[in-house]
Amino acid sequence: MGRATIHDVARAAGVSVSTVSKAVNGRYGVSGATLDRVMQVVHELGYESSLIASSMRASRTGVIGVLVADFEPFSTEILKGVSTALHGQSYDLLAYSGSRHGDTAGWERRSLSRLSGTLIDGVIMVTPTVVNAVSEVPIVAIDPHTGPADLPTVESDSFGGAREAVAYLIGLGHVRIGYIAGRPDLRSSIARDAGYRSALSDAGLPVDQSLIGVGRYEQDIAREAAVALLSRPDRPTAIFAANDLSALAIMQVAAEFGLDVPGDLSVVGFDDVPEASQSFPALTTVRQPMQRLGAAAVGMLTTLMRGESLEHTHRRLPTRLITRATTARPRV
Repeated sequence: MGRATIHDVARAAGVSVSTVSKAVNGRYGVSGATLDRVMQVVHELGYESSLIASSMRASRTGVIGVLVADFEPFSTEILKGVSTALHGQSYDLLAYSGSRHGDTAGWERRSLSRLSGTLIDGVIMVTPTVVNAVSEVPIVAIDPHTGPADLPTVESDSFGGAREAVAYLIGLGHVRIGYIAGRPDLRSSIARDAGYRSALSDAGLPVDQSLIGVGRYEQDIAREAAVALLSRPDRPTAIFAANDLSALAIMQVAAEFGLDVPGDLSVVGFDDVPEASQSFPALTTVRQPMQRLGAAAVGMLTTLMRGESLEHTHRRLPTRLITRATTARPRV
């Protein structure tokens, strides 16, 4: 016989599924007699082994949820950091991708409605599409959405990292430097754009809007932007990409155009995902401490879950330029 379900409990107790849900989660609207009947069936059928019943008994599930739009390299590294930080603690980890149901905007709200209050005690949202999200459990956001948010957040120094990357290219002698931006609704993308512009301004170089494309942090979209930049007769001699997936797409397009990297085109990314060092040539990139971002979010979230206040509701971690084989002085 399989494990008892909430429907089994409802049938045996002679109540609706919603009544069972309210009973096991300690919500209002269930009489004492009904609650006793539901709980008797829960124990008789062994439903107490489920996470939902456990949450009723202890008012908690012992599970931290991490909501991601997709399991791509950045979010995977975040998850590694979360998992490491939870090692030895009394929490399990639930990684959940809830954006692949048509329109991806607001996927966090749909996911939270499914998970909070029943399966998880707290949640970490990675690159959210919303400024704020209402939940029955504490929330921390990594790489937050732009706008006035009340959520505690963790992010990297995107502005400083981007400025350092572009300044490095300028130091090599590049003056026509393209840029493929990230998701325009995220603070990280806005900050990297500002860092790109700041480095050019500091060097007395104009910002050429025609050399700026949008990749939205997605490889396929970045590829289209790279094709547009490298098809120009006055193509840039270097391109800075807002993330490594976009930088790798640039390198693929350059190879298809017969361009040598870094001889004909220098490329710099942002993130330092594992694929960056494994590419050929190995990618020069800005390393953001992705696993540390995950660990920092865990520290903030568990503090909130204990009912304590955060000393700082926002944390920004430093970045570092990692020079490899995709950058060189421009050919004269």
